[in-house]
Amino acid sequence: MKEIWDQWDNETKQLFYCNYGDLPYLLSVKVDKYLFRALAQFWNPGYSCFTFGKVDLVPTMEEYTTLLRCPKIQVDKAYSRASSVPTLLKKLMNITGMSKQWLLPESNRKVSMN
Repeated sequence: MKEIWDQWDNETKQLFYCNYGDLPYLLSVKVDKYLFRALAQFWNPGYSCFTFGKVDLVPTMEEYTTLLRCPKIQVDKAYSRASSVPTLLKKLMNITGMSKQWLLPESNRKVSMN
């Protein structure tokens, strides 16, 4: 898809943006494989949420964009956020008892998920 996107001229790209929004920004996302593996263990596909014991967690659009490192996506187009909602990172820390260092993608700590 990235190759196709790169071949399009600006007019075609603009038309795509008009129809599909900020989706093209996902083409340049670098995935933190350690964070992805850690979160994947808790993903509940039946309910499309993360499950930690008896607690279900559904990240907001803002939290997904933070996890994916996509600040360009304009989440305010269709969604709004309550100002007092804790961040996904804080929720994960509270539920799992893990430290912030372990959950942050910038951490140099390597975790084996075998």
